[in-house]
Amino acid sequence: MATYVNNLRLKEIATGDESGTWGASTNTNLELIGEALGFGTEGITTNADTHSTTIADGSADEGRAMYIKYTGTLDSACTITIGPNTLKRVHMIENATSGSQNIIISQGSGANVTIPPGDVKVVYLDGAGSGAAVVDAFASLSVVDLKVQDDLSLTSDSAVLNLGADNDFQITHDGSNGTVTNGTGDLTLDVAGDIKLDADGGEVRFLDGGTAIGLFSNSSSDFVMQSSVQDKDIIFQGNDGGSGITALTLDMSDAGTASFNHDIKLVDGAIIDCAGDLTIDVDGADLIFSDGGTQIGRIRNVSSGDYTFQSDVQDKDIVFNGNDGGSTITALTLDMSGAGAATFNDDVTAFSDKRLKTDISNIENGIEKVMQMQGVYYKRNDQDDAKTKVGVLAQDMEAIVPEVVLTADDEMQTKSVDYGKLTAVLIEAIKDLKAEIDELKK
Repeated sequence: MATYVNNLRLKEIATGDESGTWGASTNTNLELIGEALGFGTEGITTNADTHSTTIADGSADEGRAMYIKYTGTLDSACTITIGPNTLKRVHMIENATSGSQNIIISQGSGANVTIPPGDVKVVYLDGAGSGAAVVDAFASLSVVDLKVQDDLSLTSDSAVLNLGADNDFQITHDGSNGTVTNGTGDLTLDVAGDIKLDADGGEVRFLDGGTAIGLFSNSSSDFVMQSSVQDKDIIFQGNDGGSGITALTLDMSDAGTASFNHDIKLVDGAIIDCAGDLTIDVDGADLIFSDGGTQIGRIRNVSSGDYTFQSDVQDKDIVFNGNDGGSTITALTLDMSGAGAATFNDDVTAFSDKRLKTDISNIENGIEKVMQMQGVYYKRNDQDDAKTKVGVLAQDMEAIVPEVVLTADDEMQTKSVDYGKLTAVLIEAIKDLKAEIDELKK
């Protein structure tokens, strides 16, 4: 007697049966085998919550196909039970339904497989009877080489993409956050074009061992580079031909103070605008001014603590310019080709207001003091210029009128004469001389 107990539900002809009709039954079986290896489409009743696909005994049906495509319109998930529950089968099943709902493939009370809309899954029916289970055949897939022509999607929020013999490279997603982890060695991004990091209003953060170190962010279209650890600096380093150097340090423990390792070069003009004082501290060195690479002059602090302006080009002057209400004037020129001779553009005055003076007394014996003075010709032995000059000798004047002699705080204690103050002595000398003349006229 014929039976249908095989997994394809084909007619199994018993010995001695089908006399004269055996060929017809065999041909039917062959057709059903071809059906089992092919494609079938099965429609689900509109908005059905359950559906049954039964592989018929010895007759054509869509459920026998290796590839089953389910169609129809759903408003909720639909559970599809494939029977009988004793069949052991492998199917490729496509959810081609509309309505954006899952279909759930079942055979018995055991495990089921959920197929999202538009997806295809390979499932295995274990045929265990009432407790039969459906298994995702590719739930744990091992392949040597995998080539995907189009999209590759891992739809579970707990899914992990592992790479490497030890699965030490992982890409994970927990429903909100994605993580790329390389457990050993380096991670290299090598692209033919640009590498773009788009945080969509968030931050690009840098961590070390889980500790936040710094970040990049967008603040009203300003590009912000931020150190995240208290009092830790932002440092720019490079290579100067074989060795690493620190070009710039922004000191976060000192309000972001910038320390440059070497020269600061500005291609175009520059403006320094600060709300408070601008301090230039050269730590004992000189503040040097250059033009087109040529050193012009400097401001320096000599060992004595004197604040010094210095012209560095031979015979070039130090000039003080200003504005007298619309036009530029030269107020003072210090002639470096003339031993630093000072030329003022206009009057040279000193405060002489009576209200600023105390202990006022007359100069006595003016003509006597003048008669002790001696005008001389001389040449400077500290200058290459052999020009003859006229003046007085400070040491001599110190003995006569010490008030007009100044002694410098240098190694030689060099002396100088305030020639302007001699005017007061000369005034009194002329008055004395006038008095003598008047007396002789009597």
